[in-house]
Amino acid sequence: MKTTIYYYSGTGNSLWVARKLSGHLGDVDVIHLNKVSYTTVGELPEITGIVFPVYIWGVPAPVLSFIKTFPHLFESSYKFAVAVNAGQVSNTLVQLKNTMLLKGINLNSGFEIKMPSNYIPWGGPGPENKQQILFKNATTKISSIAEVIAKKENRDVEKGPLWQRILFSAIYRFSFPHVPSMDRKFQADKKCTACGICVKVCPAGNIILENKKPVWNQRCHQCFACLQWCPERAIEYGKNTYKYERYHQPEIKLKDIIKTP
Repeated sequence: MKTTIYYYSGTGNSLWVARKLSGHLGDVDVIHLNKVSYTTVGELPEITGIVFPVYIWGVPAPVLSFIKTFPHLFESSYKFAVAVNAGQVSNTLVQLKNTMLLKGINLNSGFEIKMPSNYIPWGGPGPENKQQILFKNATTKISSIAEVIAKKENRDVEKGPLWQRILFSAIYRFSFPHVPSMDRKFQADKKCTACGICVKVCPAGNIILENKKPVWNQRCHQCFACLQWCPERAIEYGKNTYKYERYHQPEIKLKDIIKTP
């Protein structure tokens, strides 16, 4: 069956999940959201999926924009979503399902996958042995998800407990309008070599180099690709990120991130 998986990824977790899924499903195109335009044409797949990270316990802005702008890409007979998170999927997949319904799209199934955290303001990704456990568990779950998708089974979307959905959804609604300007906490220190990698990995096109230093322009998605991929660890966010280990999915390479947008 022809399948298309669209994905959004800054540090590689969602790209890794999308690729693992594609390995189970056979004839699959894996496409970054930024590669899609109004002129995008191609064979209509039987199955369409979207894989994305959970941001502030909800759907990231670029994913919402993608659904609202390109609903015709979901005209296949079966639609699924995978929300990649560091521990709480909360109401994310319910939010996505409702957003899609407003555009006339029925989401047939929605799943969560837990991966190491890349949200460095709250700490690093955890010890490597615990990361490996998460990868192993994710691999097992991806296999079971692929079986559901291949059979085109209808499933309720996965979600967190009620208290979590109420509380975290309120935090998401409050925080969402402020995300683009949250980049004011980024800064580059003297280790910066003006290599420009931060510019190249930013999926929002939010970073430019001025006087050989990165400058953020308040179009941030909070994916932390700039900080996590910096080869010199020259980028910090706030006052405490220097303490924490950097993280990007170890099977995903810099060239995979740079070439996608």
